[in-house]
Amino acid sequence: MNDYDSTTAFLGQWGRFQQMVFFLLCSTLIPNGFGGLSVVFLTDIPSHHCLVPDVNLTQDWHTATIPIEVVNGKQQLSRCSRYRLDVVRNLSAQGLIPGRDVNLTDLQQEGCVDGWSYSRDIYQSTVTSEFNLVCSDQWKQPFTSTVFFLGILFGSFFSGQLSDRFGRKPVIFTTMAVQFIFNFFQIFSPSWTVFTILFFFNGLGQISNYISGFVLGTEILTGKVRVLFSSLSGLGFVLGYMMLPLFAYFLRDWKSLMLATSLPGLLYIPFWWLLPESPRWLLSQGRVEEAEAILRKAAKINKIEAPQVIFEDYKVHADETKTKEHHNIFNLLSTKNIRNTTLILCLVWFTLSTGYYGLSLNTSRLHANPYISCFISAAVEAPAYISSWLALRYLPRRLSVVFLLLLGGVSLYLIQLVPERLSALAVALEMLGKFGVTTGTALIFAYTAELYPTVLRNTATGTCSTFSRVGGSLSPFLLQLSAYFKYLPQITLGTLCVVSAFAALFLPESFGRPLPQTIQQMHQRESMKCHLIRRKEHSNTVVLFETRI
Repeated sequence: MNDYDSTTAFLGQWGRFQQMVFFLLCSTLIPNGFGGLSVVFLTDIPSHHCLVPDVNLTQDWHTATIPIEVVNGKQQLSRCSRYRLDVVRNLSAQGLIPGRDVNLTDLQQEGCVDGWSYSRDIYQSTVTSEFNLVCSDQWKQPFTSTVFFLGILFGSFFSGQLSDRFGRKPVIFTTMAVQFIFNFFQIFSPSWTVFTILFFFNGLGQISNYISGFVLGTEILTGKVRVLFSSLSGLGFVLGYMMLPLFAYFLRDWKSLMLATSLPGLLYIPFWWLLPESPRWLLSQGRVEEAEAILRKAAKINKIEAPQVIFEDYKVHADETKTKEHHNIFNLLSTKNIRNTTLILCLVWFTLSTGYYGLSLNTSRLHANPYISCFISAAVEAPAYISSWLALRYLPRRLSVVFLLLLGGVSLYLIQLVPERLSALAVALEMLGKFGVTTGTALIFAYTAELYPTVLRNTATGTCSTFSRVGGSLSPFLLQLSAYFKYLPQITLGTLCVVSAFAALFLPESFGRPLPQTIQQMHQRESMKCHLIRRKEHSNTVVLFETRI
């Protein structure tokens, strides 16, 4: 049976059809960028202190009712306590002056029984201020983000298998619809519980459409264009991410921000009639006629005459393919070689996701202005995706992943050695760490897709993405470790990167090799003995030293 790429070579690599698929799939990621990380603003904690009702207090006592605390060497108003209001009222009525006639440290304190007063210097409102996720309920603030990432986790797991079962295209648009619907209805949440439940379902669609869209583009596009798409498709996400602080700057109310990030989803309805299904997937299901119809339409768009019979060899095996059983996650553990590859990739994905979301959610420390912080964090991703394209184009996958993990890990380790007066250097190291992690994240999608056959490609990508979302779910709480030691989150992330870099040394290489169509072809690739590095002219094939797993 002929190779798919050679069979469809008559289409060319960069005709109008490929250009349409490339740019449409990239644009579907824009809402993911300004929706997925909107938690940076939605759940941010404004400056706050206990509310002091107007109870005929003098101005001096109204100001002195909130105790002064020293936090990180700086004085600030207590966020969670105040002096007992009945005592303060009596002292005010007696005409006593706080600090002169009364020693404030001798007064009893109480909690914020009348609620909180939130600063509006930055935000008009956030989910935190709306539902008072502070003090005794402060655990709900990071948990809100965790629930969102748990939704992404479940979506990644099920969307991968559903995509391999029912097709790439239906899953892309179903998950985009889920993302839009629940994002919109969150605006009307009457309580934190309802908001969090809806946030979970919002997360189900957030990244699932990216996985299916990524696999669809990888399977339709060929040659250098496939490499270009694998690395630069994430620029759509980056564009959305860079738009997020702009939206948040002009829309300081959390409900307005959510509305602005949900409505663009309606613009993608016409895409259903423009994006095709994956011909590779159709062939794996024995649906040869449908695959040929798509390629004939593509040839017409490219103004190329298609052969009379495109998949002649596939037709011979069509009936046999239709009778094959459907593959699932258990096939990823069926043999020692595939099992080891899957486990290593799951670890690498977990590390990259934990690092990416941990550093993205930590943007408040980059600059006093959260909008500038978010933009800096987003802007560093643009060169990261461009670097991933260069790496995918010219460098071996395995060594690239190892280098990027070490770059991220070492950069994060070095932050703790930077003096406080050189805060700009600490920010630069953290952004260098994010550059390495983001580049690795863009590269690992392509690497994973190249290692697995068509019948398992989306299941494998979805499964690895599921493990990565476990890391994303833990990242909001990982940042809380700074309460014990300022640099503990960075040390933890750095350690994960170094361990994953060592494990990645045992992955097989895929650079310059055609995508496997069957599990047997994957076995043949992984069981290959060591070969010398050589580049084949025209085919751009590089065979590398490989270690048998």
